[in-house]
Amino acid sequence: MATLLLVVFACLPNAALSEIGPRQQAASASSADPNNARVIVKFRSDSALARAGQAAGRAQHAKRLSTRLSLPLTDGRPLGLHTQGLRGSGMSSLQLAAHLASQPDVEWAVVDQRRSISSVIPNDPYYGPKQTSITPQVGQWYLRAPDSSALSAINAEGAWAITIGSPNITVAVLDTGVRFDHPDLSSKLWPGYDFVRSSASGDGGGWDADASDPGDWTVQADSCGAAPSSWHGTEVAGLIGAASDNGIGMASVGRNVRLLPVRVLGKCGGFDSDIQAAMLWAAGLSSDPVVNPHPAQVINMSLGSAGNCGPDYQSVFAQLASARVAVVVAAGNAGIALNSPANCAGAIAVAGLRHAGTKVGYSSLGPEVAIAAPAGNCVNDAAPCLYSLLTTRNTGTTTPSANSYSDSYQYTVGTSFSAPLVAGTIALMLSVDPSLTPVQIKAVLQNTARPFPTTGAADASAATCRSPSSTEQLECYCSTSTCGAGMLNAGAAVAQVYQATLLPTAVFTASTLAPVLGATLTLDAGQSLASVGRKLTAYRWTITSGAAAASFIGATDGKTATLSTTAIGDVAISLSVTDDTGASRSTTQSITVTAAVPPANSSGGGALGIGWLIGLAVAVGLLGRRQRV
Repeated sequence: MATLLLVVFACLPNAALSEIGPRQQAASASSADPNNARVIVKFRSDSALARAGQAAGRAQHAKRLSTRLSLPLTDGRPLGLHTQGLRGSGMSSLQLAAHLASQPDVEWAVVDQRRSISSVIPNDPYYGPKQTSITPQVGQWYLRAPDSSALSAINAEGAWAITIGSPNITVAVLDTGVRFDHPDLSSKLWPGYDFVRSSASGDGGGWDADASDPGDWTVQADSCGAAPSSWHGTEVAGLIGAASDNGIGMASVGRNVRLLPVRVLGKCGGFDSDIQAAMLWAAGLSSDPVVNPHPAQVINMSLGSAGNCGPDYQSVFAQLASARVAVVVAAGNAGIALNSPANCAGAIAVAGLRHAGTKVGYSSLGPEVAIAAPAGNCVNDAAPCLYSLLTTRNTGTTTPSANSYSDSYQYTVGTSFSAPLVAGTIALMLSVDPSLTPVQIKAVLQNTARPFPTTGAADASAATCRSPSSTEQLECYCSTSTCGAGMLNAGAAVAQVYQATLLPTAVFTASTLAPVLGATLTLDAGQSLASVGRKLTAYRWTITSGAAAASFIGATDGKTATLSTTAIGDVAISLSVTDDTGASRSTTQSITVTAAVPPANSSGGGALGIGWLIGLAVAVGLLGRRQRV
């Protein structure tokens, strides 16, 4: 039987806790089309193309370049004698710009980006620094650059200086559904789907195409006891991707990214089988019950329950990893070991921090945590909550009522809300480089995380967090073995991804990867590329292992190199390319030198040549050694 999983809810104060926590119920980058490129290119004034443009009175060279590069190009608007727009299909704008910039008669090529009135600092009133009515500690403190009063703030502003997100990136919110009519969400939502079975749906039906949240309120007779509607999915969605810089409400981490609401939690939670089906559907790996036309690159799961990761979840996580879908999961709110599925291999598990950077009392912890982020904390056990996380919500206690925002009295706290800060950051990273894998994403998040503080706890008796046990740990000083690699630094994570896109790409081909002994082969770095607006200026070829089997003939600093094979074995060849800014990148390939094959002899007889006999003897000896291993 499927296990019931419970959502991590925001809640009312609990006098039994030293820190107010959530109550748990009992059991751009360019926003252009990535396949239709737009660039602006300037030709060198002394080039044949520039002279042709001057004769014609304008630059229009798509036909010539299309033939030369074997790329489908069309002319865009001419911008002078030497400058014009170009369009390409089947590639991104960055790829086309890189191809063009490598041409000898091109001075520079840049992406023809879409611009808007958006700024780094959004004009949403609840984000503004002068706002104190919604949350006493100046609005959305958790998105700002960290300071002495809010050490765990994630510096989303630093990320926004690079990108405010691409609508080509979709984050799936597997939760209670969302309020589609919320003014800060309505323009950001794909239709989504409802995977909650009839017994817990609250909307009178089972699986269907309506992912809206009807309310998940319960009565005392329900298995989880009485509770008002949480509007939990709406709160999570707002933190990831609420419409921003629109003059109303709040700002989100992802700002321009799209949201895919997938309803998996109803009254008293949801079942594993439904949740796992929804995970596969959200990623575009399942068409049951319908095809998902908007597969997500990121999945946020602010849900879980006690226990270890089972083989059922582990199988789903493995499929998502193969599909390059990042899955962010809240650590849980029990103050002990991580919930499942946060403890599954492949999950990016997120623990919760107080504003001061210490572990918030309710956050679960353990070695499986990848990173930590603000979870909201109230400092004391009474409202107003000083450091809650402002986000989108609804005022209805059962059925939907007015759409609103959480505030210092109807506050939002919990690791459920740490996770979407990380999911939104990942969406910004993918907006810069959509090719990132989940493994690379996790590595960047961890490499750029800020170290945990060792002072500043509200509780003077707070100690270093211990390995989780059955005893709840309240506020404590995080370590890398309990709360992840450090505190989320959205600005640094996005900057590291952006810097990597500026590095050149090193690629080379070999005339053969399995040459016979005595052969020579040609290595060609012609497919290597500099980033947009840069030129490759240097090449360096080296043998990093297996030097006894091959050696270079002639120069090793050109676009091509020649290799001579001298013995049977494996040879690792490295190419390093450098651009005109000094940035460089390397790649390595291996070749395997084999014994020479004797020439065909139609008579079926004849003596073997001495060279071939020597090669055969070496091969037989090598085979014998392999058989003995």
